[in-house]
Amino acid sequence: MNRAEVGMRGEQAAAVYLERVGMRVVERNWRTNHGELDIVALDGEELVLCEVKTRSTDSKGSPEEAVSPAKQRRLVRLAEAYMTANGLSECQIRFDVISIQVLSESRALLRHHRAAFALS
Repeated sequence: MNRAEVGMRGEQAAAVYLERVGMRVVERNWRTNHGELDIVALDGEELVLCEVKTRSTDSKGSPEEAVSPAKQRRLVRLAEAYMTANGLSECQIRFDVISIQVLSESRALLRHHRAAFALS
């Protein structure tokens, strides 16, 4: 399985997980010229922007470590663009990170980091 396939499978697993825990996925892979939001979901009235990081090896660190401060700033800018594009100026927003470590072809460890960082 190549890197793109690993990433797609991870995002699919994350979306299934979020729905299983009661969230409603409203967008996947929302794109602008400046980047992409992996998953946009609703947790009650709260808008949740989920960054999904999937790794098949830990040679470059854990998946969640890939969400660096620079990546967080980029996600905040994307969130602002998403809110503007969808007329959501007064909504409550949360940034979650879902990290997935592939253990084998049929097993993976999923960690959900709620409110992993804040809009600043």
